[in-house]
Amino acid sequence: MLPPPASAAAVAAQHLESFLPLLTTLSHYKQFHARLLTSSRLHSDPFLRARFLDRLALSAHPAALPHALLLLRSLPSPATNDFNAALRGLAASPHPARSLLLLAGRLLPSTSPPPPRLDALSLSFALKASARCSDGPTTLQIHALVVRLGCAADVRLITTLVDSYAKCGDLASARKVFDEMIVRDVASWNALLAGLAQGTEPSLALALFHRLVASFHELPPREAPNELTIIAALSACAQIGSLQDGLYVHEFARKICASSNDRICNALIDMYSKCCSLGPALEVFHSIKREDRTLVSYNTAMQAVSMHGHGEDALRLFDEMPTCIEPDEVTYIAVLGGCNHAGLVDDGLRVFHGMRVPPNVKHYGAVVDLLGRAGRLTEAYDTINSMPFPADIVLWQTLLGASKKHGDVELAELAATKLAELGSNVDGDYVLLSNVYASKARWSDVGRVRDTMRSNDVQKVPGFSYTEISGVMHKFINGDRDHPKWQEIYKALEGIVSRIGELGYEPETSNVLHDIGEEEKQHALCYHSEKLAIAFGLIATPPGETLRVIKNLRICGDCHLVAKLISKSYGRVIVIRDRARFHRFEDGNCSCRDYW
Repeated sequence: MLPPPASAAAVAAQHLESFLPLLTTLSHYKQFHARLLTSSRLHSDPFLRARFLDRLALSAHPAALPHALLLLRSLPSPATNDFNAALRGLAASPHPARSLLLLAGRLLPSTSPPPPRLDALSLSFALKASARCSDGPTTLQIHALVVRLGCAADVRLITTLVDSYAKCGDLASARKVFDEMIVRDVASWNALLAGLAQGTEPSLALALFHRLVASFHELPPREAPNELTIIAALSACAQIGSLQDGLYVHEFARKICASSNDRICNALIDMYSKCCSLGPALEVFHSIKREDRTLVSYNTAMQAVSMHGHGEDALRLFDEMPTCIEPDEVTYIAVLGGCNHAGLVDDGLRVFHGMRVPPNVKHYGAVVDLLGRAGRLTEAYDTINSMPFPADIVLWQTLLGASKKHGDVELAELAATKLAELGSNVDGDYVLLSNVYASKARWSDVGRVRDTMRSNDVQKVPGFSYTEISGVMHKFINGDRDHPKWQEIYKALEGIVSRIGELGYEPETSNVLHDIGEEEKQHALCYHSEKLAIAFGLIATPPGETLRVIKNLRICGDCHLVAKLISKSYGRVIVIRDRARFHRFEDGNCSCRDYW
C-alpha cells in the first residue's frame, strides 16, 4: 500500500519516483496514477510519467497494459517517450500486432492529438513486433521509415532490423542489411547467425561462424563471439547434423571458457543428440551439477533420449526432476514422445492423465500417435473426438499414418476426408492414402488418388539422405548417379546385397507400392537414398567407424532390414536420423526394437 496523500511539495520531497519499484498490483498502479494527477506531476514531469507508463505497459497484470493505453490516450500532447512505452508494452504482449496498429495510427496525418515524433526506439519496438508476427511486408515498411528518418547509422536499430528480416524468413534482405553495415557489434553477427541457423541456410550460418572465429584474435571486443554466437552455431550444426562442426564449436566454447554455461550446455545436448551422438549429449547433461540443472536442461535431455527410442530413460529423467522445477508443456511433449517411440502405452497414458498443465493439441496428438502405433485405432479416434477443441490437420495426419500402418482402409478414408475438409493439400496425405490402397492391392483406388494429386498439382517430395565423411556432407537421392563415385557406390551395393543375402536377406517388396513386377520392385528398392549413403560410408571410412545418415522422410521397412543386416555383417554401428526419430543399428539389431 502506498503512503497517504500529501501536498505536492511533500510528495516531491519524498521523491515519488522511489515508489516505482514497489508497484506490484493493479491497485498500486492506480494509486500511483492518482498521485501523479493530484501532485500535478503527470503533466509537469514527463520523465517520471514515461517511466510509470513503461512499467505499467510491461506489467504482467492483464489489465495493466489497457490502463497504460488509456493513460496515453488521455494525454493532450503525448511525448515520444510516452508513445514508446506503450509501443514497447504492446510489442512484448501476447498480441504484438497491436503495436504495429498503434504505430500505423500515429502515422496518419489527421491523428488527434498530434502524433509524437518517432525515434530509433519507436522503430526498434515496432521491428520487434513485426518479427514476432513474422510480418515481412511491415518489416520492409519500417525499414523505409528507418531510412527516411535518418536512423540508419544506429547500430542497435539496424541489428534489430537484421533480426526482424531473419525471423520473417527474408534471409536475403537480412544479409544485405548486414553487409551494408559500416559498424557492427557482436549482436549484429548473432542476429544474422541465428536467422541463418534457424532458417533455411544453416550451412551458411556455419560458414559465417568459421569466418568470425578465424579472425577471433583480430576482432575488437565489441565484435568478439559470445554465448549467443555459440548457441546459434550449435543450432546450425543440429539442423544439418554436422557432428564435426559441432565438435569444433564445442572446442571453441571451451577455449573462451564458456562450455559450462547452462544455455550452451543445453544447446550442446541438443546438437549432439541431433548429430546422432546420444552418448556425448548425456555426458554434457550429467556434467551439469544437479543444483544447476534448469527446466530447459531436463527438457532437452528428455527430448534427446526420447528421439533415440529410450522411453524408459525419458520417464526416469521425468521422475528425477526436483520438486522445485515445475514441468511445462514441452516436458510432457518430450515424455509422451519417449513413451510413443518405445511403445510404452500405459506409461504414456498415465503421464497424460496426470498432467499438471492443461493439455494442448500437441499433447493430444502425442496420445493419438501413441495409441495409433500400438494398433488401438478406435481409442485413438475416440481421443480426437473427446478433445475440448477442434482437431487440426496434424492430428488427422497422425490418424491417417496409424491407419496406413495397420491397414485400416475405412479409418484412413475418414481421416483423408477430414484433411480435405480442412484444406490440407500436401503430398504426404495422398501418399499415405495411396499406400493404404496399395497394401490391399486396390490399384484402381491408387490410380484415383494419383489422378487427384495431378489435378491438384501436388508433387511428391523426393527422398534424400545425407552422410558426413571427413567433415564434408554428401547428399544422395533415390537412384542417384550424380555423385562423383556413383559407380563405386553401386558396385559396393551389389557386394552388400550378396553379403547380407548369406544372412537370409530377401527384399521386402511389399514396401514398393506400385503395380509392377517383382524384379522391378527389387530394383526400385535397391537404390533408396539411405542405402546409397550407407554404401558410400562403407567404402569411404575405415572398418569399425560409426556411420551416420540423415534422411528427410521416414525410413522404409526394407532399408531398415538392410541396415540391421549390414551392421551385423560388417561389424558397423549405423545411426539413421529420419523424419520421426533415430534408429541405431548394431550387431543386427535396432534401438527401435522394430517398433516404429
